[in-house]
Amino acid sequence: MIRNAQLRDIEAIRALITQLDYEPPADLEKKLRLLAADPNEALLVFELDAQVVAFLSLHFIPQIVLSGDFARISYFAVKDSARSLGIGRELEAHITRLARERNCDRIEVHCHSRRTDAHRFYERQGYDESPKYFIKRLDKPGQ
Repeated sequence: MIRNAQLRDIEAIRALITQLDYEPPADLEKKLRLLAADPNEALLVFELDAQVVAFLSLHFIPQIVLSGDFARISYFAVKDSARSLGIGRELEAHITRLARERNCDRIEVHCHSRRTDAHRFYERQGYDESPKYFIKRLDKPGQ
């Protein structure tokens, strides 16, 4: 049920990106190809009845000083109609195994404050809130 994403999954991934309230980029195919070729990326989908109902993008980030590396979830969506079936839990357990195999000592995820259902999901999976997340926007003039 869990497998690496392929280009044939692009429309399902596009729909799941939209469900996350993001506008799918015009160059989504290019981005999928790039991520699929990156050894520090796991781009996964979950199939149910031969339909992609979830996707997750996970990055592995080597660390210089710390003994363990980091894994970071950048996108994680389960189709609304497939929620509460354990799909998110299965995907999260799968990436936990991948992260351990890659010598990661943590998985990080940034989850917008409005996504309260997602917060409860992550807490049930053993994630702790870590405040103070800083970003520098490079797409704004003067930055």
